[in-house]
Amino acid sequence: MSGRRRKRLAGLVARRILVFALLAMLLQVAMVFARYWFDDEELGHILVERETEAISASVHRVAGLLTLDPDAPVLDRYMGDVDVDDMDAGDHADDEVGNHPPPATFVRIRGADGRVIYSNCGEECEEHFLPPPGNAPDFWQRAIEPGKPLSVAGGRAFVIDGERVLIDVAVLHDPGNFLGSILTHEMIDHMLVPMGLMLVLTIGATILSIGAALRPVSAAAQAADALDPRSPTSLSIDEAMPLEVAGLVEAINRLFARTAEIMAAQKVFSAAVAHEIRTPLAVLRLELDRIADPRARRAEADIERLLHILEQLTALARLDVVDDDAFVETDLAGLAADVVADMAPLVLDRGATIAYEGDGPVPRRLVPSLIQNVVRNLIENSLKHAGRGVDIVVAVGLDGSLTVSDNGSGFVPCEVQGEFGRVKRSGSLGLGLTIVERIAELHGAALSVRSAPGEGCSVHLAFVHE
Repeated sequence: MSGRRRKRLAGLVARRILVFALLAMLLQVAMVFARYWFDDEELGHILVERETEAISASVHRVAGLLTLDPDAPVLDRYMGDVDVDDMDAGDHADDEVGNHPPPATFVRIRGADGRVIYSNCGEECEEHFLPPPGNAPDFWQRAIEPGKPLSVAGGRAFVIDGERVLIDVAVLHDPGNFLGSILTHEMIDHMLVPMGLMLVLTIGATILSIGAALRPVSAAAQAADALDPRSPTSLSIDEAMPLEVAGLVEAINRLFARTAEIMAAQKVFSAAVAHEIRTPLAVLRLELDRIADPRARRAEADIERLLHILEQLTALARLDVVDDDAFVETDLAGLAADVVADMAPLVLDRGATIAYEGDGPVPRRLVPSLIQNVVRNLIENSLKHAGRGVDIVVAVGLDGSLTVSDNGSGFVPCEVQGEFGRVKRSGSLGLGLTIVERIAELHGAALSVRSAPGEGCSVHLAFVHE
C-alpha cells in the first residue's frame, strides 16, 4: 500500500448515496413546493384542518360549560376582538379603494346549540362564516379571494367531552404567514423526515452489506499474502463467497500455479546450467595445471572465480526448495564459531585476520547449512573487497544477532541499490549478499548493511526467537 491513505469502499459508496440522496431531496422539495404553491384549494384545506385542530386542543369543559383557554398559544395567531366602527376613516377609504378587506384572521367557536364559545369577530363572522344552522357540516371551506396572499375561510366539527363543537376560521391576505408555515410543515413532515430516515437506513444497510460482501475478500487477501509460491497449497473457496469474489480467488490460485511453474523451471535451468558447465571447467582447470606459464595461472584464477559463481548460482537455486522440516533447533553461536574455525586457514593465507566474539549458546530454529553459507559468504566478501591486512570479526549476541564486520575500505551506502549487494563501484558483490538476503528472508531475520568509505563494512542479521 502506498503512503497515501486509501479510502474504504463502504465510505465511498455511502458518500455517493448521500450526494445523490441530497440531490433527490432538493428535486423533491422543488416538486412539492410547486405542487402546493399552485394549488390554492389544497393549501386552504390544509390551513383549515391545521388551525381548527390546534384550536380544538385548547377547548375544555369548565364548570359544566365548554370554554376556550384564554392563555392558549394558538390565540397568538389571531387578532383581538375587531370592531369595524373602531377603524378610522382612512382604513375605510383604503378598503373602498382597494375593494378588499384589510389583512386579518378570525376565529369563532360554537356549540351544538349555536352558543358562541369564543369569537374575535363581529360582522366579519357573518360575512365569512356559515350561518348557524342546526345541521352544520363536519367540514366546509371556501376561497375569500383567489391567488396569493392566501385568503380562505372554513370550518370543522369536533366532538369535545361528548359535545359537538364547530370551529370556524378565516384568514385574509395571510398576515401570520400561514402559507410559509404550511409549506414548511409539509416539507418536513411528509418529505424531509421520511426521506431522511430512509437515507439513514439506506446508508446503514449499504455499509453493512458492503462490509459483509467484502469480508471474504479481506480474508482471501490475508490468505494470499501468506501464500508461498513454492508451496502446493492454494486459497480455499468458501461456499458463502459471492460469485465475483470466488472468481477472484480462482484467478489468484491460477496465478500462483503459473508462478510456481516458472520458479520450478528456473530452478531446473539454473541447476542444469551449473552442472553442465562445472564439468568442462574442471577438466579445463586440470589441463591448465599442466602448463607452466604465467598466463595459465591467470586463466586458472579466472576459472576459479567462474566456478565460485556457479556454486553460488546453484546455492541460490536450491533456496527455492527449502522445506519446513529442514528448520531445526540449533546453537547459532556454536555454528558461527565452527565456520570461523574452518575458514581461519584461508583467511590467514590471504594475509588477513579473523576473530569470533560470543557470550554463550544462542538457540534458534535454523537451517544449519544455510546459516553456515551466510557466515562463509560474508567472510569471503570481506576478503574479496577489503584486501590483505583486513581484520574480520564474527560476533553472535545473546539476542540472536549475527554480525560480520571488517575494517576495510568500505563503500558509500547510496551505492547499494535495490536488493542488498548491488554495488555500483565493485560490480562483483552481487551474488554473495543476494544469497545472504534470501537466506535471511527464509528465516524471517532482519538484514542491514552499514558502511562508509574508510570505515569498513558491517552486515547485521537479527534472528527472532520462536
